[in-house]
Amino acid sequence: MRLKSLFALGAGALLASSVGAQTTQATPAEPATPVVKTAPLEVPALDPENTLHLDLSTGGRVSIQLRPDVAPAHVERIKTLARQGFYNGVVFHRVIEGFMAQTGDPTATGTGGSPLPDLAAEFNTLPHVRGAVSAARAGEPNSANSQFFIVFSPRFSLDSKYSVFGRVVSGMQYVDAIERGEPPASPSRVLRASIGADNVAPPGPAEVAAMMQRQSAPVAASIGTAPAGTAPTQQ
Repeated sequence: MRLKSLFALGAGALLASSVGAQTTQATPAEPATPVVKTAPLEVPALDPENTLHLDLSTGGRVSIQLRPDVAPAHVERIKTLARQGFYNGVVFHRVIEGFMAQTGDPTATGTGGSPLPDLAAEFNTLPHVRGAVSAARAGEPNSANSQFFIVFSPRFSLDSKYSVFGRVVSGMQYVDAIERGEPPASPSRVLRASIGADNVAPPGPAEVAAMMQRQSAPVAASIGTAPAGTAPTQQ
């Protein structure tokens, strides 16, 4: 049984909020000092093999440039799960105005993840600016698994504490339209996730309608109040 927690991190003496997610009963040992990889000054050219597309229920496609140069294991995990169809139909279960939108949990509770092992932290110097995509985790650094969050507004207090592995390069308006709430009353969802190199076209209106109908029932049953202590109030 996975136990996930979201906790507040902050500027100065533990301020602001953080993003929560996943931990398992057996996680890798925490290194004494997590290695922080320095990001190149120049952003790499867009590469279809390292571009994540999220077709959202909010009306369009979000394209994310993945950064294997600074977070190779996280990028590989996201690509693997996207190609397995893991993210298809998964909702944004925790969305805070002015902060972030979190997804990647098929149980929609904040306590779920994939069957794959948790990942070692890949903290780096990519900042948590608007559009940054970062791995959600519990208090233990090496506890990220499948959940991730997209930043609405800069949150530099999270820098070098969470593994940023990409940034939105188009479609941020569809991220801005994600339903807010913890959890949202009527959550927005990832209709389909794909990798650019696989040339999966965005779904048309009829396909979107079919996806929404097919994906709604199980998620509606799983949405509810997160277990006590898993989603601290943002400070």
